[in-house]
Amino acid sequence: MRIHTRSIKIIVGILFLMFLNIASYNKPDGMIRGRVTDFKNNPLTGAQVFIECISVGTMCDRDGNYIILNVPVGTYDVEVAMIGYRNEIKSNIVVTEGDSTLVNFQLIEQPIQGESVEMRAWAPKIERGGTSLAMSHSPDSFYLLSDSGTHRKNSQNKQYRRSQSSNYFDKFPKDFNTEGYDYINENTFKDVKQNPLSTFSIDVDNASYSNVRRLITDRHQLPPKDAVRIEELINYFTYDYPQPEGKDPFSIITEISECPWNEESRLIHIGLQGREVDYENLKPSNLVFLIDVSGSMSDQNKLPLLKKSFKLLVNSLDDHDRIAIVVYASSSGEVLSSTPVYQKDRIMTALDKLRAGGSTAGGEGIQLAYQIAKENYIKNGNNRVILATDGDFNVGVSNTADLVQLIEDKRKDGIYLTITGFGMGNYKDDKMEQLSNAGNGNYFYIDNIKEAEKVFVKEMRANLFTIAKDVKIQIEFNPANIKAYRLIGYENRALANENFNDDKKDAGELGAGHTVTVLYEVIPAGFNERVKLIDELRYQQNIVTEESYYSSELATVKLRYKKPGKDVSKSIHKFLYDSDISLFESSDNFRFSAAVAGFGMLLRDSEFKGELTYQQVISMAKHSKGKDENGNRNEFIRMVESCQLLN
Repeated sequence: MRIHTRSIKIIVGILFLMFLNIASYNKPDGMIRGRVTDFKNNPLTGAQVFIECISVGTMCDRDGNYIILNVPVGTYDVEVAMIGYRNEIKSNIVVTEGDSTLVNFQLIEQPIQGESVEMRAWAPKIERGGTSLAMSHSPDSFYLLSDSGTHRKNSQNKQYRRSQSSNYFDKFPKDFNTEGYDYINENTFKDVKQNPLSTFSIDVDNASYSNVRRLITDRHQLPPKDAVRIEELINYFTYDYPQPEGKDPFSIITEISECPWNEESRLIHIGLQGREVDYENLKPSNLVFLIDVSGSMSDQNKLPLLKKSFKLLVNSLDDHDRIAIVVYASSSGEVLSSTPVYQKDRIMTALDKLRAGGSTAGGEGIQLAYQIAKENYIKNGNNRVILATDGDFNVGVSNTADLVQLIEDKRKDGIYLTITGFGMGNYKDDKMEQLSNAGNGNYFYIDNIKEAEKVFVKEMRANLFTIAKDVKIQIEFNPANIKAYRLIGYENRALANENFNDDKKDAGELGAGHTVTVLYEVIPAGFNERVKLIDELRYQQNIVTEESYYSSELATVKLRYKKPGKDVSKSIHKFLYDSDISLFESSDNFRFSAAVAGFGMLLRDSEFKGELTYQQVISMAKHSKGKDENGNRNEFIRMVESCQLLN
């Protein structure tokens, strides 16, 4: 075989270029390391060190140390930024091949100036002077500030992404997962004669649904069992219930029909419909955005999505509403004082400037946010802290029990709490659900911008304006007609029976226009299905009254609630009667909620799911989706179809 001379030259040339590229690729870079302190030699934790011309940077650790790896050979200007201190640049820093270049900084304290940002540190000593504040110790650099108050924008995003990935987070594999979910001990059947009362708090949270959707649609995997709170799946959807007609702020509907997964059982459906508010005469809102800007929030589905979500909320508010912004990382600070929404540009600018970096001192941020909400309290208005985080608190007050106690103390001031969760990998669902339950509030998980629009725009008033607080439900079953019952979901909302009449016992809140749906699976009296029993009592007898056997009542539905700002509750009773309506004849509300409940039981691999299949859930949902104006029910059907393939 003859090879043309020109071809040989081309091949040799290509091989030579490949050799040069490989040599260049393997050529070791240098690194820059050092320590950042104040002039008393105190370490400045969270100070940002960066080389702008090559868009790399990092953050100082607890001891003020930093290291920037993989710096190409060359000469650079190295800059340090820290809120409360004057930026410093060291020029002509030479990086040589394979060597470590030491560059230390000592920063001079400097109050923050400017109208667009006011920073208040949560620290023992704060010196106030006009619009500027000098901090006795510095929090993380929530903004990259130059002497003029703003840092050049062309490399910030790349810089932060690279600084986070090339240092702390590279210690873990990319699929490293520390997500946390509370264990759910699924409700079982209770014998009516021995346990005639079922008592629990309402739940309007729906974070579990959007988190489950994220796991199924984005990660193509079935969720952990304990990530599935069935009541939150059911209550993600709105239902076509009638508006209340009397003085009470909600209506109550009941329905009973066949149970789709157990032919021996019946399914009870209870629905609450909150009254719509008069949108033309809404009371003003005093909102404090409490935003996690720690290093774990740097991913695109965390802080960047959070900022876009909050902008949607700002655009949906009225001009007379007010917004303050508090951020927290290693420390906490106020970056925007309470500002009327008609100054929208100022609010948007403050959101735009947020950057992620540092550890997570959530407890300090919560205290400061509630303090600011209290300082700007609007009597008879909507006073609320909106916490946005992945829940990974790890500095200061971070224990869940301590945080719950902190929030329980703060709720006494009449300030409500909304929690919005973001992100994956280190997402702490367990912690955020408990905080929400403690804070007279609600809890959502934002997995995409469409969900943000649903929560902050389409359902904003229902999510932010409370019309009834401490709403409790207690069902008393008639043992003459019902043998046993099982509450589907609400495991984390169970209350002791004696707490139903105790006005000091906290419970869930109902927002304007909100719906709440509850399902019970019940076994009619006379059926042979076994139920776990306890020993008969020695000193007293449980006797069913003769009148009960002549009554067609299945149960009494009792609700207790307080009006916002009131401390005394009001009680409502409604009687539940059986009907011979088949599942086919039942309402769309009934069948669709049953389909969602069945889906939840399949995901949890519930012992009570019977022979239910994903295909049966799909069929039931398709035939009961109703109008579905926003497409949420169609989306649910597609998600169940995905699970059918994944299973």
